[in-house]
Amino acid sequence: MTPTGLSSQQTGSGATSERTTHLRWTVCAMLFCATSINYMDRQVLGILASTLQHSIGWTEAQYGYIISGFQVAYALGLVLAGRMVDKLGSRIGYAIIMGLWSAAAMAHALARTALGFGIARFFLGLGESGNFPAAIKTTAEWFPQSERSLATGIFNSGANVGAILAPAIIPWITIKFGWQAAFLTTGIFSLTWIAWWVTHYRKPADSPKISQSELHYIQSEPISVAATIPWKKLITYRQTWAFSIAKFLTDPIWWFYLYWLPKFFDSRFHLGLSHLGLPLIIVYNISAVGSVGGGWLPALLNRRGLTMPGARFTTMLFCACIITPIFFASRTHSEWMAIGLLSLAAAAHQGWSANLFTTASDMFPQRAVGTVVGIGGMAGSIGGVLFSLSAGWVLQLMHSYAPLFAVSASAYLVALLVLRTMAPGFRKIEDPL
Repeated sequence: MTPTGLSSQQTGSGATSERTTHLRWTVCAMLFCATSINYMDRQVLGILASTLQHSIGWTEAQYGYIISGFQVAYALGLVLAGRMVDKLGSRIGYAIIMGLWSAAAMAHALARTALGFGIARFFLGLGESGNFPAAIKTTAEWFPQSERSLATGIFNSGANVGAILAPAIIPWITIKFGWQAAFLTTGIFSLTWIAWWVTHYRKPADSPKISQSELHYIQSEPISVAATIPWKKLITYRQTWAFSIAKFLTDPIWWFYLYWLPKFFDSRFHLGLSHLGLPLIIVYNISAVGSVGGGWLPALLNRRGLTMPGARFTTMLFCACIITPIFFASRTHSEWMAIGLLSLAAAAHQGWSANLFTTASDMFPQRAVGTVVGIGGMAGSIGGVLFSLSAGWVLQLMHSYAPLFAVSASAYLVALLVLRTMAPGFRKIEDPL
């Protein structure tokens, strides 16, 4: 079997070549689309934050509370969603998840107060929390270890595409039809995706369209079919804590980019709603390159002689280092310099994130991946809550983004030190569980 999953020869009355399939990449495309929709839904509030702040009258601290409501629910939902996906499977679990977050996203159109937005945001967080546990579990089912970081990088880049599409269309919709219409826009995409997923998704062994050669390639790692693993067992492993602490330290930085970059550009460079789209589109376009590139780099380094754990660690170190110049983003008087620094940091974060997600499937058996990602995501959301509350008060009291960018610059190196100390070599645990 070759690494590209080339077809095998079948023998019978005569030798025939089996048709080669690459169905796993269609599954990856479905995950990419779901993640794009996920980030379009959550990005709408950040783009409209300054507009809504003026029309409804909330303070910086109240905005922090609204964002925190989302993240509290996201933290709770991640563990529950990870467990639900492990029990129900990706096909049914993912459809339920998408349906819940889509309804909550459209419910923002009914809000008229900061409290109303906080309630809608809370339920959006419950639904959206399931996207990454479901996607990472699906990737573990459909891809061998050598391809998982690339597949994760590809579907993870959907976050950037969603964040690009939102500033490209939301300001125009808001100006033409009002902010309520902006929150309703993505509903049609969500419903279409759910129908696509339920109709076409199956596990590799159950798919009628997959070739035997591709199935054998996907199953080059043994597949565990045992029962799901209890949380109380998983939290006894250092690998669980290492993954979770790394998420706690670095996930809040991406939340900060999503929800405060529009406000940063508006306050620092006085960009209105009609001019806000271009800087955000540039930042998230470049971050999409970082997501795919960060997922591809470990495979390249592995082919050049590094072990896969060594290649993963080297890639994460590179990403952590090139994030550090963001320290100067709030000090520059050049809009384009700020865009450049933020683009580099966002790209490096996405490369980091693709590899950090993949460490879960590197270190744990398939039947535990959804739950571990959920636990780590919960930790990341707790960090996001603390960061959002702090950001709101820092901006209200100090009127400066400098402390927030200083934390953003250093968090990844600290997280990598934790990973290196607690989970050296990303050693895979045995599966006696």
